[in-house]
Amino acid sequence: MHEPNDRAAAGWRPSSRGQGRALLPAVLLALLAGCGAEDGQSDSMVSNASAGERLAPVEETGTLRVVTRNAPTTWYFDQHLEAAGTEHDLVEGFAQAHGWQVEWVMAESVSGVLEALASGEAHMAAAGLTHLASRDERFRRGPDYMEITEQVVCHRDFDAMPESADDLGSVDLVVSAGSSYVETLEQVLPEAAGFEVREIGTERLMAQVARQEIDCTVADSHIVRYNRRSFPHLDIAFDLSEPRTLGWYVQPDQEALAELAGGWMQGDGGRELRELVDERYYAYIDQFDFVDLRALNRRIEDRLPQYRPYFEEAAERTDLPADLLAALAYQESHWDPEARSPTGVRGLMMLTQRTAESLGVDRLDPVQSIDGGARYLQRQHELLPDDIDEPDRTYLALAAYNIGRGHLLDARRLARELGRDPDRWADMRETLPLLTEERYYQNLRFGYARGYQPVYYVQRIRNYRDVIRPVFVAEDELPSDRIVVRRD
Repeated sequence: MHEPNDRAAAGWRPSSRGQGRALLPAVLLALLAGCGAEDGQSDSMVSNASAGERLAPVEETGTLRVVTRNAPTTWYFDQHLEAAGTEHDLVEGFAQAHGWQVEWVMAESVSGVLEALASGEAHMAAAGLTHLASRDERFRRGPDYMEITEQVVCHRDFDAMPESADDLGSVDLVVSAGSSYVETLEQVLPEAAGFEVREIGTERLMAQVARQEIDCTVADSHIVRYNRRSFPHLDIAFDLSEPRTLGWYVQPDQEALAELAGGWMQGDGGRELRELVDERYYAYIDQFDFVDLRALNRRIEDRLPQYRPYFEEAAERTDLPADLLAALAYQESHWDPEARSPTGVRGLMMLTQRTAESLGVDRLDPVQSIDGGARYLQRQHELLPDDIDEPDRTYLALAAYNIGRGHLLDARRLARELGRDPDRWADMRETLPLLTEERYYQNLRFGYARGYQPVYYVQRIRNYRDVIRPVFVAEDELPSDRIVVRRD
């Protein structure tokens, strides 16, 4: 931490498109099972369609009906209870570019998604679907947006860890019904080997592997990357497939819609949005630390409960998300109120003595430390130019909390000189490390700084926050009047 500026801080409201992790499956499934769609929904609606119902062309109604499923890599509610996710953002961007509204149809599994598209309940399916020849025969292929590899995932303590498809004959292997994994396994498994298919999502199967209820499952590489942070005991046994593409499918008679989607995805608007989606959901999760994430999941149970009320109170006072404050505190001290560093920062939020005094808090008191750290982060957030959007604004404020406002201003100036955007975290995370190079820092006001540190700092907080977030989502806060599930 570094010293605060004396300018008064005001409240702020995070973007509704913040980083997110899927809500707890049991909560969502219970919610989805008993809710009805209501009138007066805002930008897009989540609804139910009857099988066999004629679906009017989107050109006539201005409403694009899309079937998806609830998962952290497709569509979910973020910490502000707003819809988010890769498929959500891409579909909404496509629809907005053509002046359409989106109506979402929820399915519980991949097989449910494909059934809904086949029965005419949706114009398009956007649910993390792998492009397969067998699917191309049933539907019209839409554009792709991501390359993945199918991976066999087991518990890291599994005694008979398979090394290839030839080893899967003795493994209790379970995959999601209707998924591309079924087709892949049928092609690569030895004749004597078998596997089980269940009508549940891949994420739930990964949780069962983590609990050692089943030996192994198969998942796309980006799904594995995302979920290993919550289930650090998951281990990648081997790649089951060559690289494949994820993309959309449309009804067979919707050739014009498929061509329109393909043109948008490959055009400037689609490419720019794909870059933003990658930055928002995936760019920060490549680094995996088993020991660290295992400790985090344990401390969520044995340390976080005693501090959770104070993070929530600080969130109310500063209008900062409670899960963000908890993730920041974990990065600083691992929720240890007696933590100290060789440089003299101490306490749960690791404040310097001077900063604590300026904030009027006792940094060794955990409640006061949380309050002080929250107000200090709020101040860094407020001091940034008003036109910086979320989530970049939060990431830059976190960088200032870590490296100091002066060094952040130096880095922003350097970014401008190098033709980079100082308001975008993607550009700033490339610029900050240059503060370690003499040819750059010798011309800056505050000189040398450990510029790599805030980059890793923000990355780790984003990871921690994804794992911590469900703790702060109350079941009675879920928007139950906005969801209806399609019965698979």
